[in-house]
Amino acid sequence: MNATELDQQYYLPVFNRYPITISRGKGSRLWDTEGNEYIDMLAGIAVTSVGHSHPKVVQAIQQQAGQLMHISNLLLSEPQAQFSKKLAEFSGMDRVFLSNSGAEGVEGAIKMARKYAHKHGRGGTIITFEGCFHGRTLATTAAGSPKYQEGFDPIPQGFAKFPYNDIESLKASYSDEIAAVLVEPVQWAGGIQVAQLEFLQALREWCTQHNIVLIFDEIQCGVGRSGKFMAYQRFGIKPDVITMAKALGSGFPIGATLFTQKIADVLKAGDHGSTFGGNPLACAAALATLEVMEEENLAQQADESGAKLIGYLCGLAGENPAIIQVSGLGLMIGAQLNQPARPIAERMLKHGVIASAVGADTIRFVPALNTPWEDLKAGADALVSALNEA
Repeated sequence: MNATELDQQYYLPVFNRYPITISRGKGSRLWDTEGNEYIDMLAGIAVTSVGHSHPKVVQAIQQQAGQLMHISNLLLSEPQAQFSKKLAEFSGMDRVFLSNSGAEGVEGAIKMARKYAHKHGRGGTIITFEGCFHGRTLATTAAGSPKYQEGFDPIPQGFAKFPYNDIESLKASYSDEIAAVLVEPVQWAGGIQVAQLEFLQALREWCTQHNIVLIFDEIQCGVGRSGKFMAYQRFGIKPDVITMAKALGSGFPIGATLFTQKIADVLKAGDHGSTFGGNPLACAAALATLEVMEEENLAQQADESGAKLIGYLCGLAGENPAIIQVSGLGLMIGAQLNQPARPIAERMLKHGVIASAVGADTIRFVPALNTPWEDLKAGADALVSALNEA
């Protein structure tokens, strides 16, 4: 049996997979089991931001695997201590908690925000926004869009949803029950939507006024993808808590929840934990990833390449009415179409490009931050070729 047949027989059918099996990757390229080569404009969904199999990350994993892969968090490892320091410095935050995924990071943020709120006489309601996505665990599903909740009742309570980029509706619904506001600076699940600066500024002011915890979900837009190491740095608005994952470990599972000191001060030993979170192997991979980000100036590359790609896509949109809007920040870009996006993404495979459909009608480009311009341009051109075949 080949991989596709094994997958169909044994794996839970929860992924709408593309009809290829990938065997290896290098830089911005992937190869399937039949030897076909692809430009990867998906990067594992914004994960392999330093490129596939970056030599420095590979070496760090190999070296650490031969030395120490796992210990209990009752003990301390050098990789965890060094990575925590580096991440705090890069992010501008004070305290770090490490987990295994973005959803875990959001779960931790919700817990800690509620503890802070309860200590200060507030309730436990978490505010989120229409069009959001925060994960697939029960609490993060409850925080997310209704379409991800169907069939999973009873959904955990304690969440309230408001229109994105609409501060007035939130202000009109103020209550002492509100513990925190959880927001993505760049939404992606229904199509790429960038928060308005004025909206985030007003959120920060409102949360500060009422001692409400402001949480930024930077799981996808963080780690350089926005054109700064953290997206909040691009907006100039600092939250109280940040969640991170995806690109943090270059494909090795790791998540992080970052706190300002005022939030961290309400926590004590036993309030939270993780068996595998922050293990030496994950931290070695993540530390190497941050070093590559710094040495290769990848955030600036994302800023420059992203602006160039958005401009190029806008030019293509002017010539092709099937592309009705281009939006994004850094190398987190969406091309909204006048037709369903999934068939177009599948046609792009025939032109040697891997991208993904988000929402009903948007093609998402989230390539490695060091992807050469020739590959970025070819990815955009493949979209037009696929549309011309529709």
